[in-house]
Amino acid sequence: MTASATADSTSAGSTDSADLAAPGESLVSVSVPVAALAATPLSVSGPGGSSGSEHVGQPTPAGVRSGRAQIDDLDARILALITERINTAADIQAARIAEGGRRLDLKRETEIIARYRQTLGRPGVTVAMAMLELCRGRV
Repeated sequence: MTASATADSTSAGSTDSADLAAPGESLVSVSVPVAALAATPLSVSGPGGSSGSEHVGQPTPAGVRSGRAQIDDLDARILALITERINTAADIQAARIAEGGRRLDLKRETEIIARYRQTLGRPGVTVAMAMLELCRGRV
């Protein structure tokens, strides 16, 4: 037996699957064996920051709570910086196009990928590619 990762229109709070996809994208249906889902621990934060993977009756250690708060703060700052980078890249693209240039500067993108790889190692390439994809936008 398998479980499907797509939204079912008969479920509570149903959403048309077209509403879940970004413009120009489509959703992919993935079938996962139910046994695999049961064997996979889920970590879903609930009210008060408790994780769905924690056992009832076991309090979260203070060090874990403070560490999670620090991670949440870092994530908020990273997301703000990414948003700032997206806006800055859009301004640069608009200026480049206004001067008759191309929307993308592949030489510059290669330099950025190299910098991320040098700092983060091989996973840095993936991070750089994701960042560049976010910042390419549509001008």
